[in-house]
Amino acid sequence: MNKIVKLTVVLFLVCAIVAGVLGGVNLITKDKIAEQDRIKTEKAYAAVLDAEGYEDAPFDAAAFPTIDNIAKAEGDKGYVVTTTFSGAQGSITMAVGVDTDYKCTGISIISHAETSGLGAKAADQSEYGEWWRGQFVGQGDDVKLAKSGGAIDAITAATITSNAVAGAVAESIRAVEALG
Repeated sequence: MNKIVKLTVVLFLVCAIVAGVLGGVNLITKDKIAEQDRIKTEKAYAAVLDAEGYEDAPFDAAAFPTIDNIAKAEGDKGYVVTTTFSGAQGSITMAVGVDTDYKCTGISIISHAETSGLGAKAADQSEYGEWWRGQFVGQGDDVKLAKSGGAIDAITAATITSNAVAGAVAESIRAVEALG
């Protein structure tokens, strides 16, 4: 019995020390991580819609559960929608630009957990990634993959990711349309 108590105390102390170290590291790095996320989001906004500033627009979150935020661009240039949705391997967070005619002005993937060399090509900064994301420009809320009767070519061997991105773009445009 004494052995069990001793092992329990040792295990508790090890866990407490590790938890304390992790908490300390989090405390030290959380501001830096938040700043990096802010910069990444600003770059994504700039990539999808050219505007000087943005103001949050209220939307029906219950009707559009994958939409995180809708920001209205200054000067009535359109909106930038931030959305988080499921891809093939995990969540994808993306910014979608929507103009005043409810057409996509561009997409920028902020973060993802997709497979390298497959679904991750959607976020690649390569020529292929740029071309693939560029297909969404000018598309409306009926955007679909070519195999479903739409105009978007899927990423080879990454149909689930391609379909998820197309669906998120369509949902983002519908959310902006619902603003009126």
